[in-house]
Amino acid sequence: MYRELADFYPYAHCELDFESPLQLLVATILSAQTTDVGVNKVTPVLFARYPDAAALAGADRTEMEEIVKPTGFFRAKTDALIKLGAALEERYGGVVPGRLKDLVTLPGVGRKTANVVLGNAFGVPGITVDTHFGRLVRRFGWTEEEDPVKVETAVGALIPRKDWTMLSHVLIFHGRRICHAKRPACGACPVAKLCPSFGIGETDPGKALKLLKYELAPGRVAAEANR
Repeated sequence: MYRELADFYPYAHCELDFESPLQLLVATILSAQTTDVGVNKVTPVLFARYPDAAALAGADRTEMEEIVKPTGFFRAKTDALIKLGAALEERYGGVVPGRLKDLVTLPGVGRKTANVVLGNAFGVPGITVDTHFGRLVRRFGWTEEEDPVKVETAVGALIPRKDWTMLSHVLIFHGRRICHAKRPACGACPVAKLCPSFGIGETDPGKALKLLKYELAPGRVAAEANR
């Protein structure tokens, strides 16, 4: 199933915009309970205003809250970013560490966030268990675990470590575009024949096609070509 999906989404990647480990760490913290698209709209201003850990640590709380407000939970996120900047300055000389055990000690950083940063900013294989990933591996029958850490362990035992980061991208892409939470487009799924959950969503190919999102949506390619 992974090979089929990897062939279907050869362009799968982290959909948060970033140019450094710190930027990715900040963007991932902001992505909680919102979309990557929404985060990408606010981070250019945020990164320009707070270019390093010291700037984050010394940020004016009201000013930062106003910038991150569109991402939701802005007070908690602002608090996490200011504390993150301070912790990076105090413990790591303002540099984002490249080890899981160090990352998870930082304010606002759990295993999911740490694995996003490791896999995409440091090239260290990691499995990112977000809501899409967890939903899909349970639908696929790869695990029945609900706890993200247990899901990470169970899936990690099935897939070679070198593929973990791409696996995360591929499953998240698939969950956002085809295997939706409420109305999965089963009839348009590239792994329909292998999926034990086939039939929980729309199985008619024509109707399923209409459910596709983002670049897979009908008419999207043609529309982009004519822009």
